[in-house]
Amino acid sequence: MSRHPAPPPLSDAPLAPGLYLVATPIGNLRDITLRALDVLSAADMVLAEDTRVTAKLLNAYALSKKLERYDEHSADRAGPKALKILAEGGTVALVSDAGTPLISDPGYRLGKEAIAQGSAVYPIPGASALLAALSVAGLPTDRFLFAGFPPPKSAARRTFFDDLSRVRATLVFFEGGSRVAASLADMAASFGPRDAAVARELTKLYETVIRAPLDQLAANPALDHPKGEIVILVAPAEEVAATAADVDQALMDALQRLRPAEAAAEVSKALGLPRRDLYNRVMALRGKSE
Repeated sequence: MSRHPAPPPLSDAPLAPGLYLVATPIGNLRDITLRALDVLSAADMVLAEDTRVTAKLLNAYALSKKLERYDEHSADRAGPKALKILAEGGTVALVSDAGTPLISDPGYRLGKEAIAQGSAVYPIPGASALLAALSVAGLPTDRFLFAGFPPPKSAARRTFFDDLSRVRATLVFFEGGSRVAASLADMAASFGPRDAAVARELTKLYETVIRAPLDQLAANPALDHPKGEIVILVAPAEEVAATAADVDQALMDALQRLRPAEAAAEVSKALGLPRRDLYNRVMALRGKSE
């Protein structure tokens, strides 16, 4: 019977000064990387979105480390302390509750401030709910747009989805369990019956991925109030050929701001039509309006 070799011990190599953005497991604690453990063990300061959550991870790997909370409520207190350590040549590790920091996460502010003061910033890659969901959704992965959390109110949410309805990339959203059904209904209204997927509790015991057209997902009772972390993915918009009226309207709109050649170039890029043909049409439209 073969046995897996024991993982190597933690590295004792010193960390280079800087801010380390450390990805942590999104559920299964064994998804932590060895490099992440090295950094968490050696950093002068460890900032966590929720110290209780991160403490469980550190305890699982017998790491004893003082944690400092860093979220939208404590950033004004913890941020300057971290920046001072960085300015003095120290090391700071930043983790979110789960997954990769700065992705729909308050750590963005600290990363930006560290860069602004000239400190080095290092990614320590690992688990990401966004990429994990994208890999199993069965939707195109060559181009995608992560749109974060939709607005909580239906009217704003519909406007939000309508603005994304023509994006020719797989759309990825995070959503809270209590709003999944409402969001799916609004998505179905804005996007139509596109193929979609709802990924729940990825890497955890009750991991579930439901794939179906949006209208079917919106009517699925299993998604009424699902528990856990939710990722919703929607297939890209299909290419729709612009009508002559669409082209003329786009050119006239562009002419309000740009010279004829620039207007033709802008619409050519937006609609994928030959610039020379559009320039000739621009001149014809100008002739009619004069």
